[in-house]
Amino acid sequence: MRILGIETSCDETGVAIYDEEKGLIANQLHTQIALHADYGGVVPELASRDHIRKLAPLLQAALQEANLTAKDIDGVAYTSGPGLVGALLVGSTVARSLAYAWNIPAIGVHHMEGHLLAPMLEENPPHFPFVALLVSGGHTQLVRVDGVGRYELLGESIDDAAGEAFDKTAKLLGLDYPGGAALARLASNGTPNRFAFPRPMTDRPGLDFSFSGLKTFAANTFHQVMQEEGELTEQSKADIAYAFQEAVVDTLAIKCKRALKQTGLKRLVIAGGVSANKQLRQTLAELMQQLGGKVYYPQPQFCTDNGAMIAYAGFLRLKQGQQQDLAIEVRPRWAMTELTAV
Repeated sequence: MRILGIETSCDETGVAIYDEEKGLIANQLHTQIALHADYGGVVPELASRDHIRKLAPLLQAALQEANLTAKDIDGVAYTSGPGLVGALLVGSTVARSLAYAWNIPAIGVHHMEGHLLAPMLEENPPHFPFVALLVSGGHTQLVRVDGVGRYELLGESIDDAAGEAFDKTAKLLGLDYPGGAALARLASNGTPNRFAFPRPMTDRPGLDFSFSGLKTFAANTFHQVMQEEGELTEQSKADIAYAFQEAVVDTLAIKCKRALKQTGLKRLVIAGGVSANKQLRQTLAELMQQLGGKVYYPQPQFCTDNGAMIAYAGFLRLKQGQQQDLAIEVRPRWAMTELTAV
């Protein structure tokens, strides 16, 4: 079985083909970073229009990369939520049209399930059950995973996601878009212990997160340095970035440790855009070594939005006979716990 996957939930246009026997055989991706850079964030209307422009060329490129034709595709998977409604409609409309024209089944995939299953594309994938930390610009969640579609939400952010907090703090520091990666690079030159940032919601029980207060703390620190020194030097920026990143990473690690203790599991999966952060990976690797467990990550290219994770997640469901009718339905907000088990 060969499944074509289409991802258009936000500002990446991804098209990939997953082969049941050979694995991933095509992976095409276009990022809209340059398009949105002048605005300091994603402009939904521009994102939708760019998906329209790029999908057809990427589809052709994916088929060419895999040395296949439309007749060789057995099913189509597409992101139907959560995400930007206009962007989702572009991908879902194209996917449903292809499925109708090629007379093959199609299925809408939950974007975060795609991220959660991305580590399964690696040579040594994790076995069920495990705890998953899904950490991106739009989501920060801890989930117990007992199988595909068998998810128990353990905790989530009650306000900003970790990735959103990274991006907004980076914007405060005058860094280029996308800010999260730029802030992480700047933090590598920071001075430890110059600023002490809080670890929000770690002084109380539970597995929920809150990162909006860290943004406020970073802004207050920024203004305090400006008042005391008259300007914000590059070193001061780096010191603020270092303290902010340490606070986010420590908070995530503390909650992961609690989740593992609560569930009694020894396997931890980290997925989503922020999972590419080197400091987070190092900290969680050290944590799992202390706990006698193991941490799993997708490759960096599969941390951000991509078609490969959608093709794979769709394959697992289509193989079990799940599919959807011709109606085009997208869900900008969609709880992963609503998914059916495979």
